[in-house]
Amino acid sequence: MTSEDNSRTRRFRALTAPGTPLRHGLDRIVKGRTGALVVLGCTREVEGVMTGGFHLDTPLTPQNLRELAKMDGAIVLSSDLTRIVAAGVQLMPDPTYDTVETGTRHRTADRVSRQTGVPTVSVSASMQMISLFIDGERMMIPEPGAILGRADQALRTLERYTTRLNEVTNQLSALEIRDQVTVRDVGVVLQRLEMVHRIDVELRDYVIELGTEGRLINLQVRELESGLENLTEMLIEDYRDEAAGITFNLEALGSLSTAELVDLTMIERAVGFGTSDLENQLYPRGFRQLFRISSLPKAVAARLLEHFGSLQEIFSASLGDLQAVDGVGLRRARAIRDALAWMAEAEFDELA
Repeated sequence: MTSEDNSRTRRFRALTAPGTPLRHGLDRIVKGRTGALVVLGCTREVEGVMTGGFHLDTPLTPQNLRELAKMDGAIVLSSDLTRIVAAGVQLMPDPTYDTVETGTRHRTADRVSRQTGVPTVSVSASMQMISLFIDGERMMIPEPGAILGRADQALRTLERYTTRLNEVTNQLSALEIRDQVTVRDVGVVLQRLEMVHRIDVELRDYVIELGTEGRLINLQVRELESGLENLTEMLIEDYRDEAAGITFNLEALGSLSTAELVDLTMIERAVGFGTSDLENQLYPRGFRQLFRISSLPKAVAARLLEHFGSLQEIFSASLGDLQAVDGVGLRRARAIRDALAWMAEAEFDELA
């Protein structure tokens, strides 16, 4: 599935999430045990498979959707999903479209979605289940309680992963200050960062499916991930060195399987460290460390690194050396020296 297809799927899952008029109406249909077939848009292609029924122009409300579902036939919504444009409609899609569905309603929903490109929703009267047919796939729309259970488990996993990520990131900071970083040390951070990213993607899907009931989970996720927003960018700035053969392509981590992700050698190959030796030493530029100094503007930090070339050179610089950089006066030079001294002491304690 392409990113465009994934975005489209997320959009329609959000439109069928709890708290929306459409989902409220679908839940009423489930409780009423009448079943329904709802087409989520009215295009020329949809009109081409419609016959009979009643042409309407009425607002989409849960009550209207529930009452119209009592009639035989499908319900067709406007493309912006704000109005009901037809009800009691017989849909006649091309029977040559292949489908694995067996029930009449589900088979029709699948074929209409495939033929017209417009998502459809089928509500099973007997099974009391809601299914979304989109882009050739059938997706079950579960009850909020079931989603909350899975989301809670994923949230606890994310908490453990972020805790471990913070631990290995702090260890990396200490090693950077000691100038003792190896491929293995950075690989461990990347491994945990990708794990956090994957759980975050899963939780985002749960938040979408929960609709208004997912706001608390979303807040908890944002709180757990606070401070990690720029970690990926800083690592790239610190370790990408194409002249030394280090491409540091972090997007490639997403192509690794779960089994491959636990193997640091697979991470090394995917990212492009330019070596097969996990103990090979790396020399970070120092972006992440300097940007930890809150009083130091990013532009000045970039000029410092451009002037000195590496973090170790900045640690060795005198007040006079620091003042030679544009934007660094005596006061700022002292602040930089004090901050670096504090960081060095804290990070040495981390490894002690």
